[in-house]
Amino acid sequence: MGGTMTAESVPHRVQWPVPPQDGYTVDDLFTLPDLPPHTELVDGSLVFASPQRAFHADVIDLLVTGLRGGLPAAFKVSREMTVVLDDRNGPEPDVSVIRAGAVTGPDETGYRAEDVLLAVEVVSPDSESRDRTTKPQKYAAAGIPNFWRVEQGGTGGRPVVHVYELDPLTKAYVHMGMHRDRLKVDEPYDVSIDLTAVDEL
Repeated sequence: MGGTMTAESVPHRVQWPVPPQDGYTVDDLFTLPDLPPHTELVDGSLVFASPQRAFHADVIDLLVTGLRGGLPAAFKVSREMTVVLDDRNGPEPDVSVIRAGAVTGPDETGYRAEDVLLAVEVVSPDSESRDRTTKPQKYAAAGIPNFWRVEQGGTGGRPVVHVYELDPLTKAYVHMGMHRDRLKVDEPYDVSIDLTAVDEL
C-alpha cells in the first residue's frame, strides 16, 4: 500500500509573485505571467476569481443577449473584460456597454473607464462586499454613468436587477429601481429584458 503523503512531498507547481511594497499596477495585471483567468486589480491587490456558479454564468448570458438586442451602432456589449479605472484599479465587470470606437481589435485586453457607459456585476457569494460596495464606489468615482447590480433573489432563484445612475455632482450612484420579472430601462439606451427567460438557459 502507499505511504503517508506529507506537505513536503507535494510539489508546488505555481510560484506566486511577491507583491511589491506599494502594490500592483494595471501594467502588472496585464503582464504578470500565469495569472488565473479573470484576475482583477483592486487597490493594488490582485483578486482571484472562484469557480463560476451556474446562476452567474446564465445571468451573464441572459444580459449580454438582451443588451445586444436593439443595440445602437455607437455601442458594443462586452463580457468579463478589464476596465482600467486608474493605475491601481482594473476590475472586471461581468458585463459592460462600451463606446464602439473603443474597440480596437481582437487582441485588446481591456477598456478605459471613460469609454464605459454601463458596468454590471452579478453578485457571487465570494465577492458580495466587492460587488455591492467596493466596485460600485470605484465605478462611480471613475465617472461610469450607469451601474446594475444583479442578485439571486427572485421567484425560483431568478435574478433581481438593481439599477443605478450616476449623480455627476456627488460622483455617487442613485438607486433608480429594482426589476424582478422584466428589466426595462432607457439608459444607456432603450433596453427590455425578460428576466424569467433565465429558466430556459
